[in-house]
Amino acid sequence: MRLRVLLAVTTGLRRGDIEAIRIGDIHFDRNTITTQNRKAGKAMAEPPIPESIMTELSNHVATLPDGQERLFNDRFSPKKWERVRKAINMPGLKFHDLRKTFASLLAQRGVSTAVTQRLLEHSSPQLTNAVYTNVDPVLRQAINQLPVADWL
Repeated sequence: MRLRVLLAVTTGLRRGDIEAIRIGDIHFDRNTITTQNRKAGKAMAEPPIPESIMTELSNHVATLPDGQERLFNDRFSPKKWERVRKAINMPGLKFHDLRKTFASLLAQRGVSTAVTQRLLEHSSPQLTNAVYTNVDPVLRQAINQLPVADWL
């Protein structure tokens, strides 16, 4: 489950897209993964993957039996996810919330909506902004830049 969570929070991929990854979809030389967007039914562009996650993927692939095509030899288990949620004391956390976290973290670090939209494969920036980004910390930081003390 750890690698699934890492992929979700560092790529914004949906759970179904993560589950569908095949070993041949991973491009270790380019630090990318080709995935099939199951929701839209089309091949996605190769999203960039952080180098440290590629190392985790490489280590995981090295443990797989010869001839295995899928990245994960088990299916996503709601019971396992429930154990994870209980262990981190977040019983209401949905796996999809990791995708939202990815988008929010990008926004909080100043990544443009256009870039986030492309990474999430959204059809419009409005969807990205309305549903997936929580920029409150960025807004607070911006407001804190005002010279309010000088005005008082």
